[in-house]
Amino acid sequence: MVKKDKNIQGEVIISADIGDVWDAWTTEAGVKTFFAPDCKIDLRPGGAYEMYFSPESPPGLRGGEGCRILALQPTSMLSFTWNAPPSLPEVRGHYTHVLLRFFAKTDSTRVSLRHDGWGTGGQWDQAFSYFTSAWLKVVLPRLQYRFSHGPIDWEAPPALK
Repeated sequence: MVKKDKNIQGEVIISADIGDVWDAWTTEAGVKTFFAPDCKIDLRPGGAYEMYFSPESPPGLRGGEGCRILALQPTSMLSFTWNAPPSLPEVRGHYTHVLLRFFAKTDSTRVSLRHDGWGTGGQWDQAFSYFTSAWLKVVLPRLQYRFSHGPIDWEAPPALK
């Protein structure tokens, strides 16, 4: 019997042009409108893809530090490594994989997300649970919010369902 890998999958439809949605994920200015209040992006394979959720914290405690771009195909695909939050030190040094795909529609863009590369047990299970909620209940809804209501106000982020 084959055991399927554990993964997180999500999808959203964004009422915006594919180029604008791509820029939201791949430029520092775009990321700051929905994903994180600060970041470092070097848009090339091996380049940085770091999200700073607590930019005022000391290095190593700011968020998605050390993450790298694995592959990209402009306006079509972005893949990057991802790590657990500092509150989960057993697994923080292990990097998982996120794959985003972008599909142009007539008057919108479909974004699909897949996050895999998970271990099992202990803090791996906590990280999986954490990111299932983070991607599906925070990040993807904030992307939709950004294109329907404007950039996230990081001083007072919206409560999303």
